Amino acid sequence: MKISRKIKGSIIIILSIFSVCSISVLYNSWSFSAVAWSPSLLPKQEGVLAENELLSTSERIDLDGWFGPEDIAVDNQGNLYCGVHISKTDFTDGRVLKIDVSGKVSVFANSESWVTGLHFDYNQNLIACDLERGLISIDQNGKIKTLASEDENGNKFLIPNDVDIAKDGMIYFTNTSSKLTFSNKNIWKLLMEAKPDGGLYSYDPKTERVKTLIDGTYFGNGVAVSQNDDFVLMVDLARYRIIRYWLKGDKKGTKDVFLDNLPGFPNGISRRLDGSFWLGFSTKRDNSLDEIHPKPVIKKIVYGLPSFLQPEGVPYGMLMHLSCNGEILKTYYDTTGEFVAEATSVEEHNGYLFLGGDVSGHISKYKLDK
Repeated sequence: MKISRKIKGSIIIILSIFSVCSISVLYNSWSFSAVAWSPSLLPKQEGVLAENELLSTSERIDLDGWFGPEDIAVDNQGNLYCGVHISKTDFTDGRVLKIDVSGKVSVFANSESWVTGLHFDYNQNLIACDLERGLISIDQNGKIKTLASEDENGNKFLIPNDVDIAKDGMIYFTNTSSKLTFSNKNIWKLLMEAKPDGGLYSYDPKTERVKTLIDGTYFGNGVAVSQNDDFVLMVDLARYRIIRYWLKGDKKGTKDVFLDNLPGFPNGISRRLDGSFWLGFSTKRDNSLDEIHPKPVIKKIVYGLPSFLQPEGVPYGMLMHLSCNGEILKTYYDTTGEFVAEATSVEEHNGYLFLGGDVSGHISKYKLDK
């Protein structure tokens, strides 16, 4: 009798959990409409992709309780700047921090929202991507001015992501979505649906006009202009690749694939003085996600699961040094995620790499070998 009661109780619990999950799937997935996509086979981690622990020597720069230095910029005095939010899970309020050369942290601008991509122009105004305003400029006193909140066709910049500036002052930036505002749920939706959204844009400070260069990206993210301003790179995070948009020459106005089938979720990209590039990753790829991408119905079910059953990114530090032609020169890892849990941006300054993170409470500082 006791055994029967236990079995009956277990069945009731199982049925209850099943019912809750079923209701959750139906409720959460009703607006979800995925397309099939078949990723290339995950490359083996051998040769230049072989794992190492080079990033385990990284130091930490604490952010006084703030989180999310998604991108990092350095002014002409060597001070660091980053946008932050108030907790690992709360992105509703934010600031732009300044970390001076002595390590002192202060609030540079009260953005009241999370600011992601950052880059100084030639007048030392901080050009940035603001989740509430769009593309913004912050002067040396911390005053914020909105440059553009939508493209020339009226599509809103709901998740402006990263920015870079060419030698002629032209600003290039990405917008991940013109349909969804930023939230963890919406980010997951963008990744799973595998549909084009947002784009790559230019903003001319002289005319104050926005021009769409690439209409529709697959989680458009990091941006970097080449050394001679002949092309601009854009990270297509959800497709594990980098797109090149030509600004000059015979291919002007066209795009091609700069680097494809990367072993992780590429995020931030920046140019070195010699014309090569640094590429940071949010985390490594997940085979289980790659396997369901060709199956829209399965993706719909997975997306609808309660949040506690959703897959989570694994802390895994990874960045790459790329040639100006898209060759992988060297890969750096922290496979434990203990020292560098993510590298959403890579900023080089005075022999060090400064690495950002969407939810990190610090900036990672890695000393380069000479």
